[in-house]
Amino acid sequence: MSRGAICLKGNDCVAGQSRDNSQYTTDVTRKSEDTIDFEIIELLFFAYRDFTGDPDAILEKSGFGRAHHRVVHFVNREPGMTVADLLDTLKITKQSLARVLKQLIDSGYIRQVTGPEDRRQRMLYTTKEGQALARALAEPQSRRIADALAKTGPGAREIVKRFLVNMKNSAAD
Repeated sequence: MSRGAICLKGNDCVAGQSRDNSQYTTDVTRKSEDTIDFEIIELLFFAYRDFTGDPDAILEKSGFGRAHHRVVHFVNREPGMTVADLLDTLKITKQSLARVLKQLIDSGYIRQVTGPEDRRQRMLYTTKEGQALARALAEPQSRRIADALAKTGPGAREIVKRFLVNMKNSAAD
């Protein structure tokens, strides 16, 4: 095992491989490891994989994916948001959203209403089924977050929030 490796469940090792690959390491690789935080990068990859795994299994039963999850999540969190606002939030194309939104509307999870002042405006709302789906997807993620924060110690929530806010592109705010 590489020195300093942190191995997680499922044989995921951070900051090195589970086998010795030192024969392939060059001076360039060693220099980049001094400036690149591979350990945090890998932990973020593994955390994201596990964080999305539970909802992915729920979504798969309905033939949905992560794009559907994001739409249901944000529409449920901000009832009445417009399609334009959702496009801006998700940073996706109209074409990508149209396919996902149509599936969610046709399946009865989202309803679309014409804007009261501008008939071109489309406002989005989750139905009762959509609210139940949003909750079912968020519950395992919320439990995972609560468990991780409890294991991290006092003040962890504020530190994690500050870290995640600082990870976002400031232009996206």
